Amino acid sequence: MIGRLHPIPRGPRAAVGTGLVAAATCSSLLALQNLMVRGTWLSTAWFTVLVVAAIVMGARAVTRSWWAPSLVGLVVSVAIILVRYGAAPGRVRVLPDASSFERTLATAREGVAVINASLVPMQSVRSSELLIVTGALAVFLLADLLAIGLGAPAASGLAFATLWIPAIVLGFSASGWALAWTALAYLLLLALSAAPTTAHADQGRRASVAIFSSVALIVATVVIGPAVASFPGWASMSLPSFGSGPIGPLQLSDDLDLRQSLGSRSGQVVMTYTVTPPAVVTDPADPTPTPSASSAPLGGATARTVGPLRAFTLADFDGTTWQRTDALRLDPWDPATLLTSDSSIVGTTPDAERGTLADVVVDVGRLQERRLPISTFPRTVVVDGAWQYDQARDEVVGRRGTYNGLQYSMQVEIPRLTKDDLATADVGDPGDGGATLEVPKTSHSDDIAEKARELTADASTPYQRAMDLQGFFHATSNFTYDTHVAPSRSDDAVWDFLQSTHGYCVQFATSMTIMARTLGIPARVAVGFLPGEADDDGKYVITGRQSHAWPELYFEDFGWVRFEPTPASQTGPLPAWSDPFAGVSGSDGSREEGVPGSSTGASSAPVPATPQSATAAADQSSMWVPVGITVAVVVVIASLGVMLVRRRASMLPELTPERAWSRARRRLAKRGLVWSDSDTPRTVVSSVNAQLRARTGAELAGDASAALVALARAVEAERYAREPSVVESAVLARWVDDLVDGAENALSDRSHRGAVPSAPRGDS
Repeated sequence: MIGRLHPIPRGPRAAVGTGLVAAATCSSLLALQNLMVRGTWLSTAWFTVLVVAAIVMGARAVTRSWWAPSLVGLVVSVAIILVRYGAAPGRVRVLPDASSFERTLATAREGVAVINASLVPMQSVRSSELLIVTGALAVFLLADLLAIGLGAPAASGLAFATLWIPAIVLGFSASGWALAWTALAYLLLLALSAAPTTAHADQGRRASVAIFSSVALIVATVVIGPAVASFPGWASMSLPSFGSGPIGPLQLSDDLDLRQSLGSRSGQVVMTYTVTPPAVVTDPADPTPTPSASSAPLGGATARTVGPLRAFTLADFDGTTWQRTDALRLDPWDPATLLTSDSSIVGTTPDAERGTLADVVVDVGRLQERRLPISTFPRTVVVDGAWQYDQARDEVVGRRGTYNGLQYSMQVEIPRLTKDDLATADVGDPGDGGATLEVPKTSHSDDIAEKARELTADASTPYQRAMDLQGFFHATSNFTYDTHVAPSRSDDAVWDFLQSTHGYCVQFATSMTIMARTLGIPARVAVGFLPGEADDDGKYVITGRQSHAWPELYFEDFGWVRFEPTPASQTGPLPAWSDPFAGVSGSDGSREEGVPGSSTGASSAPVPATPQSATAAADQSSMWVPVGITVAVVVVIASLGVMLVRRRASMLPELTPERAWSRARRRLAKRGLVWSDSDTPRTVVSSVNAQLRARTGAELAGDASAALVALARAVEAERYAREPSVVESAVLARWVDDLVDGAENALSDRSHRGAVPSAPRGDS
């Protein structure tokens, strides 16, 4: 027998208890609000929890089993999930089919990958919604089983706490109202279990004390909690904070896995910056600075000419994943001199004769990155804090990293680089010991090399080979930008991409990089941010949606040069030196300066989200139709079962006092309360109370005691009275149930009572 700590009796109190469990579950879901972009995920989870709660209430109303309602709720939950998330595309099903489980499991795996690759706040997609809904239903069913089925409402708090784990562990702020409503529902659940079930005179007083204590505890938690959390002893703990301000710093991942699909990207502002020509003093007698004319050749410095801001580069690839290695050497630098991997100009001052100069001032937002995003061109860097320079990788690396409010400035020397300059350039040596020429040995590495040679068969220079590779990947007739990666078919992710022809910027950049290496051109992958969009104040705004990856190839006398194989719809215009139409009449002027707001790319969690089409949105909405039908079918089947049970019960012989007495005797015997055939009904009353007093220190009380006495009198009347009084079967059945429930409660409360027997209550 399952012991109960604080049992909640069946009937209205049990229904109220299940309602409080559902309310606490829904309130706990609010803890995820700051982790997810507003969407339908919350209302969907609430709706499914409430539907399953109603089913569990109905099941508990027709059975006295402690486990059956939870089992019914589990079956209904599985049916809802399989119908909503496991239906085949384009098909409407009312009941799951043989493949529903497999499709649901695949969607769940995709949801895990999306969450791992996403930035906070994460866009809500169907796969992540599946995980949230499943988690909410699991929490509700577990909490209801503990609180109502097993009579341990205090333990149900552990189930509710699981929905708070992401916010607490990740350190994101959670709403104080979410905590307050969850605490209120939980403490009312405790008060419900502690409230007396008998009609003692002090029942109202005890109930009032329980409710008052619950409210007081809530107030103490909300008011005193933040003050306690500020004590030094709590400094290392990530407790939930109150408010709904900006949360969740973005961080780029330096391990890019080509097997992973892209998740939703964050819309948080990670940086804002301005681009202006440098101010110079032209007349020593007049110290007023005037704008430099050096920007004239390119028509003025803009975010496009400054180029993307690169955080770091990757050179080590094992066939599926780019991996980061520690820097070999980090050095300080003079803020007035250029930082660049070009050894011929590193440490010199910016020179307008070599290129256009532009002043860039960056204000960091929700970016937490150890490497400072800087222009790909030579630049000076002025930044506060402990930062050092890695010339081999052309990276500015800090001990603390970036943080909200950090400001730094650069003077960028934008070279006047054209495709004519690169047309005859030779392959250069970046001085990395051949690391950027290594090609991982896989079962298809020779096939990739052969494909690269085939694509560049007509090229006679390294630059022409690079352009042929870029043109091959950039053509939408050859490849499709897709945030979902097909399942792996081999040990080489580049080969899989070439076969599937679907992928996002990491696949495009990696494939061009590896193919360039097979042709003897040093190449690496760079990770950073596209230029962003200009606001009304002339500042450029970069969000997590502009995170991106691109290849860089090394040419003698020109250093590392950026190429862009990812389709233009995601990255904007090609660089002038890699644009095959640059110089053609009308081509430059027709190009837009800004980068599309929908541009997507790789980020640390390289992360774009594909906007849902109207059809997809309609499909999402229509999915509730089969779910509703499924729930209705389950309810109808359950109702038919209940009707059959009741019909069978009505067909049984009518319950008489003797039959009720025998039924009570069998059920009490299972709990160790027995009597002999020689005992009279009156002696049975005394015997049962004596057995309970010996085992628990207390006798039957309230409805249970009254039921035992009434049943004994009815049996006496049937046996000995000339004209026995008629007692309805329903009344006799209720007496049996009250008697058995009272005995169960008394036996289960034994561990909470003293060993001293209470005084006899008599046969009222």
